[in-house]
Amino acid sequence: MDLLTANDRQGEYPNSYYADVAETLAPFPKAQGALECDVCVVGAGFTGLSAAYHLAQRGYDVVVLDAQRVGFGASGRNGGQVSMGQRVEQDGLEKMVGEAHARQLWDIGAQAVDLVRSLTQKPEVRAEFHDGVIHTVHRERYQAHNAEYVEHMSRKYGYDKIRLLDKDECRHLVNSPAYNGGTLDMGAGHVDPFELVLGLARLAVNSGARIFEQSKVVEVKEGDPATVVTDEATIKARYVVMGCNGYLGTMHKHVAQRVMPINNFIVSTKPLGREAQEEIIRNNYAVADSKFVINYFRFSDDHRLLFGGTESYGYKFPADIAGAVRKPMAEIFPQLKDVEIDHAWGGTLGITMNRMPHYERMSGNILSLSGFSGAGVAMGTLSGQIAAEAIAGQAERFDIMAKVPTKTFPGGPMLRTPLLVLAMLWFSLRDKL
Repeated sequence: MDLLTANDRQGEYPNSYYADVAETLAPFPKAQGALECDVCVVGAGFTGLSAAYHLAQRGYDVVVLDAQRVGFGASGRNGGQVSMGQRVEQDGLEKMVGEAHARQLWDIGAQAVDLVRSLTQKPEVRAEFHDGVIHTVHRERYQAHNAEYVEHMSRKYGYDKIRLLDKDECRHLVNSPAYNGGTLDMGAGHVDPFELVLGLARLAVNSGARIFEQSKVVEVKEGDPATVVTDEATIKARYVVMGCNGYLGTMHKHVAQRVMPINNFIVSTKPLGREAQEEIIRNNYAVADSKFVINYFRFSDDHRLLFGGTESYGYKFPADIAGAVRKPMAEIFPQLKDVEIDHAWGGTLGITMNRMPHYERMSGNILSLSGFSGAGVAMGTLSGQIAAEAIAGQAERFDIMAKVPTKTFPGGPMLRTPLLVLAMLWFSLRDKL
């Protein structure tokens, strides 16, 4: 079963709030015949379009291929949160890779947020960056680590934009009985992700990149030049950038052993109005909680609650996405248990064992950047810029990211899904304890 069509119609965006309200781009043509370029980019999401834009800005002739539409995948469906640093907190990274490397990774994560902020200032990107992400804890025992982490980030990294929230202030900001405190990070924020990816496409095209939709890549042949093959086209390219994330499939076995697709789901409520929004989440902050199967939520610019939660590991989405997500939403906000839901959608993202992105040179001139594990708005976008740098001969940031060890999933591509389901059942039980 193909994840590109398992839950969606060919050439159509999902029934998401984002796609419903956005002014989508006119369809791009299908790639046909023999094409040549400096760089062929596979995947028209954050990574691929950012790579195309930054490469075209450097004067490269760029072709972008997408099996569906621009922003069709996780880039156009996600929760829109733009988190500081990496998906793994700094104290965890220090244990994983050492303090010096962890500091380099922090700097790169901060640069990712800066890049997204700067992109939203461009007229091609019709999205506003909203400051502030609250990370809540669902168990009081986790609050001690929050206090230690805020102090750690101030003392070792000089980062003063994050502060501790006690239970009362957390309840004041997030009107939910489910949480026992948390942190507020004003260096982070949130954005409409679909508008961001559409804006990246406009920037890429205006810079000279050629985008082709409904052009599924079936093979990438190593060589100089490399050859990228679709059903109806053959593209010769000096370099290839693979920006497929959860949709890579088994196109490259070594990456597939390290990056696994999972599905996540979001609903949008009817517009609740400005006053009701303030009664639920003050100051238009985004929120993510401490559960392993994370709940994340924020308000849209027209005052709808966008609530994400629940995961699945098979190919198919549940028949009733709205019902599946309503359950955790009602647990967090009992006052919304009967609220009208007007959009419900799912999407596929790529995760790694350690929740860090997986960078790999599949050969000297073929780069793969994926496995953003839910932090793709910032790191996926920056990864495209980093790919462009590496192709231009400035590979320092690529190498810093590539040095992070990425373990293979137990069981390989065939057995990883049932093994992960067993693991997730355990983590789900732990969340309840």
